[in-house]
Amino acid sequence: MIEKNKYFVLTCFLLAFTAIGFISCSSDDSSTSDEAVIEEDDTETDNDATDEDTNTVSVDASYFYTTDGSVTITTVPCTLSDGTSTDCYQIVTTSLPGDHEMGPWCPGNIEDDATAGGIWLEGGEVYDVDGAFVENMATFYNDPNWMMYDANGDIYITDTQEDCENAANPDVGEEYENFCVECLPSYITDLTQTWTIPITPVAQDSPVLFTTAGGGPGGPGITTAPSTRGVALNGIEFSAPAPVDNILGAYTLAPFDDAGGHINVHQGYHYHAATGFSTKIAQDDGHAALIGYALDGYGIYELADSSGVEATDLDELRGHSDDTRGYHYHVDAAGNNNFIDGLKGAYVN
Repeated sequence: MIEKNKYFVLTCFLLAFTAIGFISCSSDDSSTSDEAVIEEDDTETDNDATDEDTNTVSVDASYFYTTDGSVTITTVPCTLSDGTSTDCYQIVTTSLPGDHEMGPWCPGNIEDDATAGGIWLEGGEVYDVDGAFVENMATFYNDPNWMMYDANGDIYITDTQEDCENAANPDVGEEYENFCVECLPSYITDLTQTWTIPITPVAQDSPVLFTTAGGGPGGPGITTAPSTRGVALNGIEFSAPAPVDNILGAYTLAPFDDAGGHINVHQGYHYHAATGFSTKIAQDDGHAALIGYALDGYGIYELADSSGVEATDLDELRGHSDDTRGYHYHVDAAGNNNFIDGLKGAYVN
């Protein structure tokens, strides 16, 4: 009986030892699993911090004015100027804005007030093209050859599509000297423009400066950079600076409307200045409103914030960064006939 009890005790001892060992292994496995989860959480936190540091904000297609069908947006595969393969938004527009009226451009008589004409951009200033402005062109430019009106004060204006095309030609003929060039929306009947921009911007180590900002054709050594600066939220082009010297050199005047745009039959309606007429997205923190996107996908914002204060830390491209919007641009003053001075990101060739 004692012998049986000895074996029984020994058996219980062995079973208990085995059970303890099993429980200990299970506990180690559980501990290892918990540590792995914590490490993964730490890794995710690090990734989030990296995203905040780079803070790249993607294009928001819902901000575009598409209500009237003048703008359509689709997602397409694309290759950027640095070779990156990615997704882009393809923005197709009818070349006429759906969110504001166009014109007028040229006043009819030297007695007309500012409501009859558009604006002119000169020397950093915005001037109303009213009758008095046209009457005083010779004084304004210190050149007696300016005389854009007849004995009745009626201003010479291109009044047909053919005249519009001829007067907007770089080799404009002498017969159009002292004409106010006005191309009308009715001349644009079957013209679309297509813009393709990366959904998520891809920053480059070396930005591209536009020619007007001191670069070569799109920057030193670069010949494929677009001349277009970006796309407004109504789908209209933010164009390169208007060639005012060429326009004036031919003794013509091609005013912009109060929205900063005018028409040629090849581009349709396009902007040369931001004056606050097109669709904008107000910012909750009072920052300047979003008005479009550059061709590299970075946002383009108005010049001043809701209090009228302009940013003072812009780089050579007219851009800077903040925690909410990431890197973005601010347009130049309207009188400078300019939007931004270059592209920080890669673009579609």
